[in-house]
Amino acid sequence: MFPKLIQVITVVSFRWRQYLFIYCFQSGGLQRHSESIFNIKIKQPISTNHIEFHYNSLNRLMVYLTITFLLFGVPAIIYAAQDKTKNSHDMLGEWHDFWVLKLIMNLVGYSSIVLPGCILIYYLKKTNYIERGNNKFLIHFVRSFIYGQEQSIEESTRAQEQLKKTSFGRKAFWIIICATGLQLSYLSWGLLQERIMAYKYGETVDFKGENFKNSQFLVFMNRIFAFVTACLVCIVRKQPRHLAPIYKYSYASFSNIMSSWFQYEALKYVSFPMQVMTKASKIIPVMAMSKIVSNKTYKLHEYILALFISIGLFLFIFATKDAVKGYSSTTTFAGVVLLLGYVIFDSFTSNWQSKLFKTHKMSSVQMMACVNLFSVIFTSVTLLEQGGFTEAASFMFRYEVFAFHVLLLGVCGAVGQLFIFKTIDEFGPVVFTLIMTIRLALSILLSSLFYGHPITPIGSLGIVIVFFSIFVNVYINQKKKIENKAESENITKT
Repeated sequence: MFPKLIQVITVVSFRWRQYLFIYCFQSGGLQRHSESIFNIKIKQPISTNHIEFHYNSLNRLMVYLTITFLLFGVPAIIYAAQDKTKNSHDMLGEWHDFWVLKLIMNLVGYSSIVLPGCILIYYLKKTNYIERGNNKFLIHFVRSFIYGQEQSIEESTRAQEQLKKTSFGRKAFWIIICATGLQLSYLSWGLLQERIMAYKYGETVDFKGENFKNSQFLVFMNRIFAFVTACLVCIVRKQPRHLAPIYKYSYASFSNIMSSWFQYEALKYVSFPMQVMTKASKIIPVMAMSKIVSNKTYKLHEYILALFISIGLFLFIFATKDAVKGYSSTTTFAGVVLLLGYVIFDSFTSNWQSKLFKTHKMSSVQMMACVNLFSVIFTSVTLLEQGGFTEAASFMFRYEVFAFHVLLLGVCGAVGQLFIFKTIDEFGPVVFTLIMTIRLALSILLSSLFYGHPITPIGSLGIVIVFFSIFVNVYINQKKKIENKAESENITKT
């Protein structure tokens, strides 16, 4: 059936392209419609020398559009098949709980947004729309979305002069506020995250209860709360003129939602302390990703500290009896793969955002708003295609406490992001890293107390090695910065 269907689609598509080709290039239809739809005035007609080129381009474009059309339909078809098999007792009946297939479904959903977007950007660049168009609003939108704005000399000077002198009392006040806010928001966020993903709702003597399994919905809720919060801050507090091409935020958005999805899924297979230890040890993939993305070089002591962090993580994983839920090798392997996916995508996110900050000098809140905008688009489309909103709403109606937990999770995540940006703006990344490192250690302690995760002495030794290595790394980097600053000041004086 499917080969026959593909054959019919191919024939119809080919015939349709032939007729469209004849209409466009023999009757001038392409020129008239381009002028009417895009408000472009084509001064010279298309020459016959370019007919073959345009026909080949049209062929490729139709292939892309056909694939895009199929991508929109595939998730809905598969979800319908899922409903048919969900209640069956054969091996395929539980496929919807398999994380690999969930991942594939999400990627297919993302493709239904990314592919048309890539085609549109490619077309607008090829046609040079911002120079040939007459609609000022569309030209401004295309320039902001694809090319970005240029920074004036006055804006560059003003950005450098915005470093304001503050009193010791004010700095002490804000560091207490930021540290307390980060600890409370993210410690609560971690406990809620583990409660939602790792434990059942509605469990009684007569009923086993059920787990909430849709990680994508939790990612969506976190991002919609963060997006709304960032927009409110942008409205209340004046921001610098935005310069970066908006579409470039989609890279950080995609890697961010992928890392969050891997993080939530991993809690089905590993304990929260193990996940936190993996976060604390992500300096290793961050170093590797920095080498790939920015070609950054590292010194010997950084490689040595990364080695010690790896040793500490190894001791914790293999010495902690409750590090994984279940003792089967399959479950352990799934948890490790999911955590690996988390650290890889999370490492790319931070490096790409750092590159955007250095290149386009946007504010942290602007970064937060734009990244979360794309995240909301990506996750909402996949949830609509897979019926995730209906599934989550049904679960909320059955268990009202779940709705309360999701609400708190979104609020804690959004407030935590605001404290992150405030801390970095006021005190820099070094102080922020120290505060978040302390938070990770406290997260392991609280999770063990609330949910009863036993940690062996050797596992505790692994924790000490990891966090001690992180503190040493922060101390050495800060000392190097002070020495380099002193050297530069001496050079300027002489």
